[in-house]
Amino acid sequence: MDSSLLKVFVAVANEKSVSLGAKEINLSQSNVTLRIKQLEKKLGYSLFHRVPKGVILTKEGKKLYPHAIEIVKKVEETVLQMRNISHQETLIIGTNQANSTIRILPFMKRLKKDFSKMQLEFYTAGTPNVIDQVLDYKVDIAFITGNPNHKDLLVLNTFNDDLYMIESKRKKSDNCIIGYRKNSTHYDFIKDYYESNGNNDFKTIIIENYEVMLGCVKEGMGKAFLSKMIIDKYEYAKDLKMTKIEKKGHELNTYLVCRKDYVPMIEKYLRNLKLD
Repeated sequence: MDSSLLKVFVAVANEKSVSLGAKEINLSQSNVTLRIKQLEKKLGYSLFHRVPKGVILTKEGKKLYPHAIEIVKKVEETVLQMRNISHQETLIIGTNQANSTIRILPFMKRLKKDFSKMQLEFYTAGTPNVIDQVLDYKVDIAFITGNPNHKDLLVLNTFNDDLYMIESKRKKSDNCIIGYRKNSTHYDFIKDYYESNGNNDFKTIIIENYEVMLGCVKEGMGKAFLSKMIIDKYEYAKDLKMTKIEKKGHELNTYLVCRKDYVPMIEKYLRNLKLD
């Protein structure tokens, strides 16, 4: 079966739209429509129901979808391996916000020095989204907070973030959590810490800027949970009270991960990498 037809099918199924699927894979809408018809003719089944807002999978389409995903990803992996047959030509790196602040620049500098011809691409989001990108083969390796313990993921390296709950040293802190992003690993940790200690009346301020977060903590607007490396980067250690908090069942080191079936050719290098 032509894998290019399956790639078109997967794009349309993911986007639930012929036009959006066409845009995703850089083909014309008419070309995509034609290829879907070719695939349906080859299989002898209709794969999509046309609905007012786009398309949805038929019963047969739902059965095909997981097999199509597997075939498309295997083909992409094979192409990448052949391109990188003698060396790693490209590396797509995912990272959560904390690691994009404290590790990506030194990591990038090391890679450019040791693999000068390697092309680097980056994807930044919260840890759950970054993990999804790795699992979908869209990211080669990723820095994430906490061991995902996922059957399809391989841990290549571990880094200690030295995390602290921080508050103003000179002012009384409001009963407020200051976080970079809701539902992030660090925010969820301090939220759970507050609630487990009977504090359920706190407010939340979300600020997607670490320097501003630290400034707000210094002024007593609330408490936050951050890496010592971030605190030191913005030179706020002297203005803050830092408390080490640990909770059973929470493990918040940084892990460098990849898919078990999509291991980069520079695996040994990544396992021996020191960034702390």
